[in-house]
Amino acid sequence: MGTACAHLLTEMFAPWVLVLLLPLLVARQATETLLATLSWGLLVALTSSLLPMGVIVWGARTGRWDGHHVRDRAGRLVPFLVLLGSSALGHGLLVALGSPWMLIALDITMVLTLLVTGTVTVWWKISMHTAVAAGSVVILAVTYGAGWWAAAPLVAAIGWSRVAVNDHTRAQVTVGTIAGALVGGGVYAVLV
Repeated sequence: MGTACAHLLTEMFAPWVLVLLLPLLVARQATETLLATLSWGLLVALTSSLLPMGVIVWGARTGRWDGHHVRDRAGRLVPFLVLLGSSALGHGLLVALGSPWMLIALDITMVLTLLVTGTVTVWWKISMHTAVAAGSVVILAVTYGAGWWAAAPLVAAIGWSRVAVNDHTRAQVTVGTIAGALVGGGVYAVLV
């Protein structure tokens, strides 16, 4: 039962899922209409989540890396580079098309978080799940208010799940949480 729950949490709150939803939530606060929310939010979601995840799934299915979570640290380079390139494209489009500042700030924040966690991953396997989850909680608390701090225990549950499925150690999920909160949440808070 515990392992099944851990796998469910790992999949439901995978980085690509959170990065798919987070831009829509931030766009809702930054815009005044449903069309604008969907347009800006989906642009960030497409370039920072869906396109990179498509490449990751393709690579996993063709045996280029060990699965859609890219557990092997050495296999993370290509997905990180694809994500950086796709995010750069998205960032360029946000700026060129006149996106609301909150979306540009979110995009900058996500890229900086990826650069920090990607650099750590060169030497040590940091948890991207907890980094993205912790950053998301801080970003949502900054965007919508203190009520979002109630989601913080979910970050701990995600960390537990990553340890329970033997993908990370406690130290790796702890450092991921700290990096996500400080870099992801901190940079966003400063920018907005």
